[in-house]
Amino acid sequence: MEFTIPWSSLFGGMLLGISASLLLLFNGKIAGISGIVSGLMKNESGDRGWRWLFVIGMVIGGVLGAKAFGAHIPTQYDTNLLLLLLGGLFVGIGTKIGNGCTSGHGICGIGRLSKRSIIATCVFMLVSGITVFVRLHLVG
Repeated sequence: MEFTIPWSSLFGGMLLGISASLLLLFNGKIAGISGIVSGLMKNESGDRGWRWLFVIGMVIGGVLGAKAFGAHIPTQYDTNLLLLLLGGLFVGIGTKIGNGCTSGHGICGIGRLSKRSIIATCVFMLVSGITVFVRLHLVG
């Protein structure tokens, strides 16, 4: 077995950390995606500009990154549309109950040594590991 450094993952993680730090430094805001998107859905117009720029930048950055690194972007899905929508609904409910998502808790919260974020991220990772195990070994 040979170990190689996953350079693209390392570079991507560095970009995430830098962008989250810059948003906190210059705007005083946490780079949690669920909080940013939910702020767009509220009727307050005071801070919508930076939120739109953040979301548009994520989409454009994802497309440019996929093209630059030759990643495959799926255009067809092998799942039921109702299950896909139901999954999205459950993710939204979970982020509301958990006061944030993995980006807010995992990247920003842990960086600020927030106990709540450390616990939330550990729970996210534990549940995702159990889900993968069940999906691969029990559901088939």
